[in-house]
Amino acid sequence: MSTHRRRVIPEATIARLPVYHRCLLQLQSEERPTVSSEQLADLAGVNAAKVRKDLSYFGSYGTRGVGYDVEQLLIEIRRELGLTHDWPCIIVGAGNLGSALAKFAGFTDRGFSVVAVVDTDPAKVGQTLGSHVVHHEDELSHLVQEHGVTIGIITTPPVAAQEAAETLIEAGIRSILNFAPTLLDVPPHVLVREVDVAVELQILAFHEERRSSAERADAEPSGELPGGLPADRAAG
Repeated sequence: MSTHRRRVIPEATIARLPVYHRCLLQLQSEERPTVSSEQLADLAGVNAAKVRKDLSYFGSYGTRGVGYDVEQLLIEIRRELGLTHDWPCIIVGAGNLGSALAKFAGFTDRGFSVVAVVDTDPAKVGQTLGSHVVHHEDELSHLVQEHGVTIGIITTPPVAAQEAAETLIEAGIRSILNFAPTLLDVPPHVLVREVDVAVELQILAFHEERRSSAERADAEPSGELPGGLPADRAAG
């Protein structure tokens, strides 16, 4: 497969590639040599046509009657996602969330390594989080240069997030994952992905309310007697 001509891939497809990657890692651990588009679709929670369309963007069409080679497909998706080497990350904010992320072992398996944690709180500086000692934010620029950091992760309170983003950008960071529930104002060349857990919960609440309302409506009496005659008219 040639990689010299890179096709424009829709954002929705890009968002699904990590899901496919996770599913393929599961299949790899089960020593499954091949997977059909239908099987991958079931694991990823999408339809098979969407899987085939997504994978066709980087020239992977599978083999009729056989499906996709799991190992080869993993290689292709890793290449598209830039996971052929590790991506050093730095966490800004050593609170509860920052601490949990610093100790999370799953990043390494996905191609990411947290190389440092920084904070402005003197009470947190010097603490140990997993294998990391919390540095003062003043050292951020040096840490970025020393470890070749390309991605910054913001886990500060909302009021401190903008300043944290500006500090990261000044240090040369162009990609930011923001967990603070606030929108960041960044230059056009900086890519920001927002992760707002409260928003996701609100979306779940919306769908749960819709579902509950429908169930209540289904459970209410129709107001009709057998034969279709309204109950109030029958009483008259």
